[in-house]
Amino acid sequence: MSKQSRRFQVPDALANLYDFANTLDVRHFTHHGVPHRQDDELTSADDLAAWMAQRKLARPAAKITPAMFEAALGLRASLRDYLQHDPAERRSRCATRALNAAIASFPLRAELGDEAGVALRPTRDDALAGLSAVAAELYDGARDGSLDRLKMCAAEECRRVFFDRSKPATRRWCMSNLCGNRIKTRAYRERQRGRK
Repeated sequence: MSKQSRRFQVPDALANLYDFANTLDVRHFTHHGVPHRQDDELTSADDLAAWMAQRKLARPAAKITPAMFEAALGLRASLRDYLQHDPAERRSRCATRALNAAIASFPLRAELGDEAGVALRPTRDDALAGLSAVAAELYDGARDGSLDRLKMCAAEECRRVFFDRSKPATRRWCMSNLCGNRIKTRAYRERQRGRK
């Protein structure tokens, strides 16, 4: 679990998924006169290895090949595309097709444990085996419904993934006092211009 996932109270069961989706920061707005700088935490295989090591998902001395790196970026892109859909729309064939293709590279098997019962474990035995944790969190979140609370901010200039902690699970923005406020203010100004 990262500082960000703790700060925004993302459940541990979805923390890797949340963190992985947010390794790409496409926010492009100005806040208090300071422009937000877009960033990508995963610009190389070494970046991916470091990200995985921070979360204890990396295998010791395992090397990430260019093909593995591309598979990881494909998973992230498909995941972000899936999360941008409203939870009710995610079950559509077009929303799930690309994500299913991407997670096929990270197969899982059910494994009995001593105390934990049954757990999903990666069948890969290489440097990307740890990313199967993201696929497992997708499965578990879809099964228990918590994945529906993981959403992408509706503000076009943000697009950050957030965990909706509201009781009815109807939040649209990652932060209503920032993204929500900007959109409401913009809509208000457009309405005022239309009246003139």
